[in-house]
Amino acid sequence: MNPPRTSAAVAGVFYLVTHVTSIAALALYGPVLNSSDYVVGSGADNRVLLGALLEVICALAIVGTAVTLFPVVKRQNEGIALGYVGLRTLEAGIISVGIVSLLAVVTLRQHHAGTDATSLVTVGRALVAAHDWTFLLGPNFVLGTNTVLLAYLMYRSGLVPRFIAVLGLVGGPLIFASAIAELFGVYKQVSVAGALTAVPVFAWELTLAVWLIASGFKPGNALVDRM
Repeated sequence: MNPPRTSAAVAGVFYLVTHVTSIAALALYGPVLNSSDYVVGSGADNRVLLGALLEVICALAIVGTAVTLFPVVKRQNEGIALGYVGLRTLEAGIISVGIVSLLAVVTLRQHHAGTDATSLVTVGRALVAAHDWTFLLGPNFVLGTNTVLLAYLMYRSGLVPRFIAVLGLVGGPLIFASAIAELFGVYKQVSVAGALTAVPVFAWELTLAVWLIASGFKPGNALVDRM
């Protein structure tokens, strides 16, 4: 495979990895996110730890998408391409903060002997709340912004079909606006409205991933031909 084709395929795989690991991690986190007294209960620590591992992989894959695409998209606009790399790295960093908060809940549950139960529950809830806020900041605000940057680069360069880029140009602002609504309590993060506003971004990343793996960058593109 030539270098541009390889870069496209690797980036597509990274995108798929972010989707699979993030969804699986959220499912595994169920007990700690949904039980207010998890920290003083019997716990499901191995399940939470596995979720944390998957989110670590997700964070690394998020950075991987940007690093892999950068050598190609920088030929369209290097400043915007650098912005995409920076925002994807920031998104991964925010996700990592959320991982640490849930790991701290596990630590408290395992080593809470002699500590007041009420205080433990309060601290545990605070750590879960911190995770919830990172979920709003990273996979909503920051994701919405970096989606617009990459979709713009893809649209202007013609590296992928225009309809894929349009999904990102629509989905990015939509999920950003939804994050604002969630921030001010218009509706909850986990809600029908929140899920619906995330559909275009989900479709953008999934369609982009499949296209990059199956077809690579559009043949005859000037950016690719110069590589």
